[in-house]
Amino acid sequence: MNKAKLNLLSNIIGVKINNQELFSQAFTHSSKSENNYERLEFLGDGILDFVVGEYLFSHSKAHEGKLTVLRSHYVSENNLCKIFDHLKLYDFVVLGKSYQGQISKAIKADVVEAVIAAIYLECGIEKTKEFIYKNFDLENFDNVVDDNYKSKLQELVQSGFKCHMQYKTLPSEVGFVSTFYMDEDAISMGEGLSKIEAEQNAAKAAIEKLFLV
Repeated sequence: MNKAKLNLLSNIIGVKINNQELFSQAFTHSSKSENNYERLEFLGDGILDFVVGEYLFSHSKAHEGKLTVLRSHYVSENNLCKIFDHLKLYDFVVLGKSYQGQISKAIKADVVEAVIAAIYLECGIEKTKEFIYKNFDLENFDNVVDDNYKSKLQELVQSGFKCHMQYKTLPSEVGFVSTFYMDEDAISMGEGLSKIEAEQNAAKAAIEKLFLV
């Protein structure tokens, strides 16, 4: 990463960068180099979980199930992608030739988590919190609306259970009816005019049942 890019990145993330190698690593995909962001992404994921969880615990009176759903929204791949796009981090990412410059949602999310880890290692937890508070809009948690219940349920179940998840969706007289299973156990049902709507409603019912939301 040249000096001009480094200065631009420093302005974007609001951090004075001294360790150029660390932040270059945070944007380097494994297809390009063994010195890539994977370890940083692992650390950043844990830091983000903690900072968001601590903030919600301190500022919300919601019960544990609701707090879990809120945290899941903020740390989700979709939300991390929005932050990547908002910060306009495209030009900093270094990919192998096989990717032809195509930055997937998963890569965007991983890069944001790697940047969080790099900020922590460079500046400590308080600067890291400043970055997260500024860019994750945590103060508006009461206004969080996330109607992709299937995606949300998958994240919640994978973080708390070890099981196989599936939907069994069949036509009904008015559209479709879907049953959500964890292993062999039927957890919830949902109806809808389309298969997708029925499965989303089944997922919503499962979240309400499993996480008391």
